[in-house]
Amino acid sequence: MLYGIAVHGGAGSTEDLKEGLQKACERGFSILKNNGDALRAVVEAVKVLEDDGRFNAGAGSVLRIDGKTIEMDASLMSSDGRLAMVMAVRDIKNPILLAEALLMTPHLAMAGNGATVLAKSLGIPAHPGPSEKALELYRKIKRLLRENKIHELNPLWKKIPQELLSDTVGAVALDKYGVFATASSTGGAIPMLVGRVGDTPLIGCGFYAGPIGAIAVTGIGEEIIKRFLALRVYRMLEEGKILKEAFEEAINLFPEEIPIGMIGITKEEVSGISNRTMAWASITDKGP
Repeated sequence: MLYGIAVHGGAGSTEDLKEGLQKACERGFSILKNNGDALRAVVEAVKVLEDDGRFNAGAGSVLRIDGKTIEMDASLMSSDGRLAMVMAVRDIKNPILLAEALLMTPHLAMAGNGATVLAKSLGIPAHPGPSEKALELYRKIKRLLRENKIHELNPLWKKIPQELLSDTVGAVALDKYGVFATASSTGGAIPMLVGRVGDTPLIGCGFYAGPIGAIAVTGIGEEIIKRFLALRVYRMLEEGKILKEAFEEAINLFPEEIPIGMIGITKEEVSGISNRTMAWASITDKGP
């Protein structure tokens, strides 16, 4: 049985981000190598990406359509029953740490101001404000919005140039004890209304982990949610497909104009797929 970790930078991410992804992998893998927990490994890997500033998560999260608001979603799940989801949280740098903290409460999900208040009470670092990249993306999107009707968000998504795609980060891991885990974090899609929630914190849509494997999904959240994509891939694994086959079948569920990507891990393989460029990295080794 292998053990290891994989991370992605979102559908549309480019190879110049590979160094940041490798750093995240190394942080997570160091936990696994020292007999640590898969869920702790994916949290640490995603935290690296939230802190990086180049990814659409945490410090690098994009602005909502009002040009002022940053709202973030994050999720965690492990094959031994741990689950946490946070939605539309503001003013903190690491929503993945809030999701991890939620595991110590009776709750599975929190949203909005209550989630933000809890995060601050736990000492999770404050958000530094929009990055230069986020501000530049907003300026470009604003120019596109002038040429389109704001309420026609779906057609507009299909016209966004490749270089403006900005999406989820995610990680999947398998530890030496056979436990799978997945974690995801995002600042959302572009453009989006204040209060919008995508697939990232919705179980079975943007993420899923069970005894067979762990899946993390990236792309246009509304389209992912309609297809319960992560759970759909997991069901294919239950039917006996290998991960690569399941991914190829799943990505064909989407028209080419919809950006989609996935990474996953099983006891036999690590795999990733996207119909766009998608920077991702993995580190694996043989377990006992």
